[in-house]
Amino acid sequence: MFYHFILPLQEYVSFLRLFQYITFRSAYAALTALVLVLLLGNLVIRWLRRMKLGEEIRELGPESHRSKAGTPTMGGLLILGAVLVSILLWGNFRNHYLIVLAAATLLLGILGFVDDYTKSILKNKNGLPARMKLFFQVAIALGAALVIYYYPSNREHTTRLFIPFFNEAVLDMSYLWIAFAVIVVVGSSNAVNLTDGLDGLAIGSVISVAVSLGIMTYLSGNVKIAAYLRIPYIPHGAELTVFLSALVGASLGFLWFNSNPASVFMGDTGSLALGGIVGIVAIMIKKEVFLFIVGGVFVVEALSVILQVASYRLRKKRIFKMAPVHHHFELSGWPEQKVVVRMWILGIILAILGLSSLKIL
Repeated sequence: MFYHFILPLQEYVSFLRLFQYITFRSAYAALTALVLVLLLGNLVIRWLRRMKLGEEIRELGPESHRSKAGTPTMGGLLILGAVLVSILLWGNFRNHYLIVLAAATLLLGILGFVDDYTKSILKNKNGLPARMKLFFQVAIALGAALVIYYYPSNREHTTRLFIPFFNEAVLDMSYLWIAFAVIVVVGSSNAVNLTDGLDGLAIGSVISVAVSLGIMTYLSGNVKIAAYLRIPYIPHGAELTVFLSALVGASLGFLWFNSNPASVFMGDTGSLALGGIVGIVAIMIKKEVFLFIVGGVFVVEALSVILQVASYRLRKKRIFKMAPVHHHFELSGWPEQKVVVRMWILGIILAILGLSSLKIL
């Protein structure tokens, strides 16, 4: 909104023309979100303690996690609040992709908040029924997918599937793209949620994915660069760089409080929304497979749960000592900090691998 207030003044104050540039607004969106989280972090944590919004530890979880019981959760409120305030200041809301992303973020945050509230206040350790939570995730993802499908930024590419390292689309999915998009968003949302089991693990991994996607949104939104790199040109994509920059800033600020030993957890309030954000951005800029690569940590965590459940149901045997796989490493003797840092390193390597797919000819 601040951006729209500044626009008419650019004719009279030349300095304000800087607001036209995505890079300028992205930098200050990141800085704004970072400062908001750092300034408000302790206040929010104290409020969460007063409200007795503490983490409920699973009885089947690792014994070392017992000490985490009662740590304030719902810290996602801090992340999402900082991101949305920053976007209100620096975002261009004439871009309908930005509106869709902000709305979906808010709705997924509300869904996660209700789930956390059910666990912490209503003392239901399982939270919302799984089917109910999945229903609302699908509904939100479907709403975003339908807007993108019927009001695309570039109709030529909307339903096409692009694979990194290939110059051309490999498949046009037509109407099936809508179902595919829903699977990407819901899968991403739940994968981040499953990864959020160790101090700093999920938020650190989100940062590397958001940076990677932020680079791609900027490149995809510039017609000359997109043509040069042979990637789909998405006119509305560049503005998403501002949103992702705000997310990176807020995530860095949250990591200050979420690093081991964590003073606060993001809870489902944060994890469902953050996973949804990267999923929606990926379908908007035609980087669904790219997300699969750079978000490989989330993919591995989700697959470990799927394989564990399938193996136990079919063979009555477990593949891992515990799933998600980060708990397997803990039970194998790795200290929590070592698991987290090594997962971060893996995430950075995968981000570099994904970005290396750019065709610079």
